[in-house]
Amino acid sequence: MGTKMALPPIEHVRELAEHIATGEKPKAAWRIGTEHEKFGFYRDSRRPVPYEGPNGIQALLEGLAAGYGYERVMEGDHIIALKKDGASISLEPGGQFELSGAPLEHLHQTCSEVGTHLTQLRDVAGRLGIAFLGLGFSPKWSLEETPIMPKGRYVIMRNYMPKVGRLGRQMMFRSCTVQTNLDFSSEADMRKKMRVSLALQPIATALFANSPFAEGRLNGFLSYRGHVWSDTDPDRTGMLPFAFEDGFGYERYVEWALDTPMYFVYRDGRYIDASGQSFRDFMAGKLPALPGERPTIKDWEDHLTTLFPEVRLKTYLEMRGADAGPWSSLCALPAFWAGIFYCDAALEAAWSLVKSWTAEDREALRRAVPAMGLKAPIRGFKAQDIAQQAVAIARQGLKSRACHNSAGDDETGFLSDLEDIAATGVTAAERLIERYKTEWRGDVEPVFEACAY
Repeated sequence: MGTKMALPPIEHVRELAEHIATGEKPKAAWRIGTEHEKFGFYRDSRRPVPYEGPNGIQALLEGLAAGYGYERVMEGDHIIALKKDGASISLEPGGQFELSGAPLEHLHQTCSEVGTHLTQLRDVAGRLGIAFLGLGFSPKWSLEETPIMPKGRYVIMRNYMPKVGRLGRQMMFRSCTVQTNLDFSSEADMRKKMRVSLALQPIATALFANSPFAEGRLNGFLSYRGHVWSDTDPDRTGMLPFAFEDGFGYERYVEWALDTPMYFVYRDGRYIDASGQSFRDFMAGKLPALPGERPTIKDWEDHLTTLFPEVRLKTYLEMRGADAGPWSSLCALPAFWAGIFYCDAALEAAWSLVKSWTAEDREALRRAVPAMGLKAPIRGFKAQDIAQQAVAIARQGLKSRACHNSAGDDETGFLSDLEDIAATGVTAAERLIERYKTEWRGDVEPVFEACAY
């Protein structure tokens, strides 16, 4: 007794689309999931935090588990994640510390969840001399100085990245994001949300731009993280132009995913390197890494997690365009997208804003935003003009949701930072650059105080 039932192999490609369709939910069951990453550093030396050691990431995870009742997730002998109440804490390749929040009903819960997480983290990390930084890119440490976490999938990715792009390892080890995961009710609803959010994703990148430093100096960008994604791996990233073609739906996304090279297969607690190999071959029992074996739905779910387009489709939609930032931005990102997605009139208004854009327009905006921010051009306008309209649409959507906290406030207050950024056109990155050039006198060190949680 106690053995797990083996999952059956996938028989037909249609099962892959049917799996995505299992995510369809009625509007009353729609939820908001928020993920954010942050850089750990030692307060005294401003050095990155390695996995091992009495004051390392492992000790931090153990401290959180012991102090706050999290369940440990192990890979071999290493604790690599924690789970509790539908949320998880996990590690990115360079030790970036990630909270993957539970699916919640409204943004008041989201902000409470983030607040609880940061309070727990300050308690345990503080005793280890560790603090955390809210930026989209590591401001000081080189790739060589950045620690490597003991997770098997990251070894495979790290080895594969230089074969397909110049900046993939920078993305893995030195970037941080805030994301939100949102629901759809049908294939048609998914299609509309996918198109709206792909078109507006560069606008989100501009609004949340917060990564102007690298290796102790200005890097020439407002969102260097956004720039890094433009040269990571063209097979699995980008703006998915096919999502705007007639007939786009679950099956078309599945076809794209099947044509995207694999990274790995997970078997018996270890990652088997299948990098560059084809999931189609796996379906036919012809995967070189596992001859004769055929994939299960779990293998398909794993494969979907290795795709990194600007908007990712699983059994929900993931918004992937924003730099990590201060606590307020961790609540503002889900507010922006939930406001647009979870009100029919708002979604329609957002579609009207972007439906005339061509694939070339969308790609040009994506390419311009990392350096230009809200000054990036789009069809005779600036990104700032679109941002102001998009934030106003999100506000109206949140107002119509009418989700109030105990004080009677609705969710629109979570947009106040974005409204200020859209109105002034000045991003968090530009504010940091100004401080770097004036009060910090060209020294990046004060960012560790200014942007710590």
